[in-house]
Amino acid sequence: MKLTGDWFQNEATQQVFSFLNDAGFQAHMVGGCVRNALLGQPVSDIDISTDAMPETVSKLAQTAGLKAIPTGVEHGTVTVVSGGEPHEITTYRKDIETDGRKAVVAFSKSMVEDAERRDFTMNAIYADAQGQVVDPLGGIDDLLARRVRFIGSAHDRIREDYLRILRFFRFTAWYGDQSLGWDVESLSAISSNLAGLETLSKERVGHEIKRLLLAPNPAPALAVMEQTGVLHAILDGADTKTMPILVHLEEAAQLEPSFTRRLAALGGRNVADAFRLSKSDERDRAAIQHAAMSYQDTKEIGYRLGNRLGLDAKLLRSAYLETEFTAQDALDVETGAGSTLPVKAADLMDKFQGAALGQKLRLLEDRWIQSGMILSKEELLGGMDD
Repeated sequence: MKLTGDWFQNEATQQVFSFLNDAGFQAHMVGGCVRNALLGQPVSDIDISTDAMPETVSKLAQTAGLKAIPTGVEHGTVTVVSGGEPHEITTYRKDIETDGRKAVVAFSKSMVEDAERRDFTMNAIYADAQGQVVDPLGGIDDLLARRVRFIGSAHDRIREDYLRILRFFRFTAWYGDQSLGWDVESLSAISSNLAGLETLSKERVGHEIKRLLLAPNPAPALAVMEQTGVLHAILDGADTKTMPILVHLEEAAQLEPSFTRRLAALGGRNVADAFRLSKSDERDRAAIQHAAMSYQDTKEIGYRLGNRLGLDAKLLRSAYLETEFTAQDALDVETGAGSTLPVKAADLMDKFQGAALGQKLRLLEDRWIQSGMILSKEELLGGMDD
C-alpha cells in the first residue's frame, strides 16, 4: 500500500528525507499524517521517525542548509524547517518508566519498539519517502475497519498515560465506526482506571475535551463516557441527553461545530476550573448557557449577545426544548444583533443622575425590547412619565 499526494512529495519534505536517507538512516512518516492520508482526510503536520540520534539529526539538517530547532530534544524531537514548513523528527523510542502522566524514554534503533510504545494501532502506521506503507502492528486493518484499538494490553497502555482514556473516546468520535459497537476490553480497562484521571493536569484534560467536542458528531462517544463514569469523573454534573439533539440541529442549519456551544450543552459544575478554560471561552460558554435557559425572546438574545453567540444560544435553547431551529430564528437573532437602543444616557441627564440614570435607562431598554425593538427615541422619551 502506498500513500499519494503532494503533501509529502513536495521538494521541501523530500529534502528532509534525503538528508537522513543519504546518510544511511531510516526516515518514515508516522502517526496522524499517515492515518489521515490513508482515510483520504486532510493532512496538516508531518511527523517523521528515524533511527538517527537527535544530535545527528540537527547536524545533518544544518549541513543541508536547513534550520534545526531542539523543540523536545530530551524526548528525541528536533523540528527541522524546510521550505518554511516545520517537520518534527523524532528518534525511535521505547518506554523505560511510566507513572500515568509522563514517560521516561530511551532511544531505540527499532521501529517495532517505537510502534509498541504508541497508543492505538491506527497511530502506529509508518510510510517512507516514496509513500510505501510499513505496518508493524497491523494497524491498517483496524484503521480501514474504523476500529480504535489499543496496542497490546489496554490496561497497560492506559496505566502508562491516563490521558489515553480520553484519547480513546476522542479518536473514536473522529475516526471510529461507532455503529460497530465498542471494544469490551477497552471499556473494561477504562472503567478500572477512572481514578487515574484525577492525576492529570486540567489543561491536558481540557485540551482533549475540546478536540473531542469538535468532532462531527461527539454524541455517541460522550454517551459512553457517561455510562462508564468517565464524563462525571472529569466534569461533575454533566449530562449528555441534549447533545444528539444539538448536533442534529447544527447539521440541519449547516452550522459548523462550536466548542463553547457544545460545552454549554453538557452543563456541569465548575466547568471553567475543570477544564482550565480561557477567560474568553468561559465567558462565551456561560453567556450561551444563560441565554438559552432564560426567558429572553430571540431578538433580545441577538441584541444581548451578538449574532455569533446569539445563534449558539438560540440553537441550544431549541435543543433543550426539542424544537426546530428555523430560518426565522436565525433572522430574528440577526435582527436583534443589528439593533441599537435609540436612547442614550446623555438624553436623560437633564432629569436623572447616578443610579437613577442607570435605572431609567434600563427601564426604557426593557420597554423598547418589549415593543419588538421598534419604538423610536421620541416615542421612548415621550412616554417616560407613563
